Amino acid sequence: MPPIRIDVRSADDLRDVVHRAVQALVEGELVAFPTETIYGIAASACNPNAVDKLLDLKQRRPESPFTLAIKSAEEARDFAPEMSPLAWRLARRSWPGPVTLVVDCDTDRSLTRQLSPAVQQSVCPTGTVGLRVPANKVLLDVLGMITGPLLLTSANSRGEPEAVTADEVIEYVGEKIALVLDDGPARYGRPSTVVRVEGDHFQVLREGVVSESTLQGLSRYMVVMVCTGNTCRSPMAELLLRKALAEQLGTSLDEVESHGVTLLSAGVAAAAGSPPSGEATEVMKTEGLALSQHRSQPLTEQLLRHADLLITMTRSHLTAITQSFPEVACRTKLLMPDGEDVADPIGGPLEVYRLCASQISAGVARHAEQIAGELRKRG
Repeated sequence: MPPIRIDVRSADDLRDVVHRAVQALVEGELVAFPTETIYGIAASACNPNAVDKLLDLKQRRPESPFTLAIKSAEEARDFAPEMSPLAWRLARRSWPGPVTLVVDCDTDRSLTRQLSPAVQQSVCPTGTVGLRVPANKVLLDVLGMITGPLLLTSANSRGEPEAVTADEVIEYVGEKIALVLDDGPARYGRPSTVVRVEGDHFQVLREGVVSESTLQGLSRYMVVMVCTGNTCRSPMAELLLRKALAEQLGTSLDEVESHGVTLLSAGVAAAAGSPPSGEATEVMKTEGLALSQHRSQPLTEQLLRHADLLITMTRSHLTAITQSFPEVACRTKLLMPDGEDVADPIGGPLEVYRLCASQISAGVARHAEQIAGELRKRG
């Protein structure tokens, strides 16, 4: 019997589509979903009979486990409690998106222990688990509604090309699945990039949408200096931290980022594109640092999610961030070790800016030492 096909693009109410997909999965059926990469077939990880159907369809060898599709990066730690900082960094920055992370999985502590032994064998037979958060609204809505993760694999039989349209799904595996959600051609038409992360290193196991060079960028340790308007204090702090790190690492200013770190600044109430204050630019010039090309940027939710370390100029900045985004509290610190605020010099004479820069310079020293230690650990 051919599968039921639902055109997501013309659906009157996407909630009905989501409910039908969830019902089919709970009942042990296989459902084909669009993703941003290719079309995939999903089975509920909580239904061993559905997993058996998926194994039969794919003729998958035990040493080739299925990926677990989960609802968010935060949920990854439930399935891989010992995720390294690098794995967590890639998860925050890559998801939702076309990257599958293969990480160590201690089944005694992982939520995979709640799955049946047969399903565990299908997802983590060798002490690792592949995790992905697909960037497709319908699939994410399904993941948000159903209990447990989904096993997700390409919508084809072994040896066939990946399906990038609903028509191809039906051609390849139509008789073996219950439901196909048609959302038009997959955006990328290529599979996800599969990345094995061990400690502070990663290896690309399968080339896909995301290149290795992009992953290298995503893996960098990111520090964001934060003030209010991002026109004087935090831009000066960014440059002074770069200078202090260059000294710690024994390298030039231009080579700091080649050590695996990205330095940025932003403001909690900043407009985008404003130039730095003239006084801040002048003071930095005396330090041998060029600030004139800086342009302000607001502290966005994406920056907050991506940052490994947020350093604020005042306690009020820290409080504003951690009250609105408590999940980043562990990654947010005050610049000055004694808890003192760095007062805003805006509107003051050049001497006030010099004193501000001197205070910032003293504050970044401790952070530079700690960041350099982190970079050395990563090799």
